[in-house]
Amino acid sequence: MRIALAQILSGTDPEANLQLVREYADTAADEGARLVVFPEATMCRFGVPLSPIAEPVDGPWATSVRQIAAESDITVIAGMFTPADGGRVTNTLIAAGPGTPNRPDTHYHKIHLYDAFGFTESRTVAPGHQPVVVDVDGVAVGLTICYDIRFPALYTELARRGAQLITVCASWGSGAGKLEQWTLLARARALDSMSYIAAAGQADPGDTLASSKAPTGVGGSLVASPLGETVAAAGTRQQLLVADIDVDNVAAARDNLAVLRNHSHFVQLDRAESRG
Repeated sequence: MRIALAQILSGTDPEANLQLVREYADTAADEGARLVVFPEATMCRFGVPLSPIAEPVDGPWATSVRQIAAESDITVIAGMFTPADGGRVTNTLIAAGPGTPNRPDTHYHKIHLYDAFGFTESRTVAPGHQPVVVDVDGVAVGLTICYDIRFPALYTELARRGAQLITVCASWGSGAGKLEQWTLLARARALDSMSYIAAAGQADPGDTLASSKAPTGVGGSLVASPLGETVAAAGTRQQLLVADIDVDNVAAARDNLAVLRNHSHFVQLDRAESRG
């Protein structure tokens, strides 16, 4: 399968960002990709109030993404924000394939919220709870968002649910060592899950958002193999990264390095049995 990662730089206008989705999806399809992965917060960048921007997954913005997928004949995964209770939003991925109706047509709500490095996502964002795997041209694709990447158990769970390729859509926070952490974590999660990882991040906005504490991107999108090798990697600026993956390598890796089968249960501190 040929896949594409759209390392874009979202602004604060959802309509303008939708035009980026259309342009990059068209280009990805022209280059033979069957899947194009956009970053977290494709709909609107972080650093501005998100509640006025949020729309339901059957709202106009998501509907337009579905139309783009159908017209470009490519599956599109992109980050958006949907309304939640208490004035918060959910940090959501929409996955929309070609066809009428779209196949696949589903969404994922970010499970792990970014309450770290001085940013508190949970103040404005409600968590999701359900891992999601979708079928894209016969390939099982897991969906994750940004801070999820620091939690290996989600990736092994997605692998146990059949995922061969796991996408990570991010708007990674900047700072000392953060870009290196992002690329290291992507390769580590590939090894944990014995899956391909497609990690699509926002481009680095540079000095234009230097005063913002919000995570607005560092670039560094990459595709990692099930053995943690870098298949393709982007720089810091906006670009479309295209890579070919062979899902037969997933089965071979899982046979040779059977970490999923070899996993053993052990007593956890918060689940310890009573000594009676």
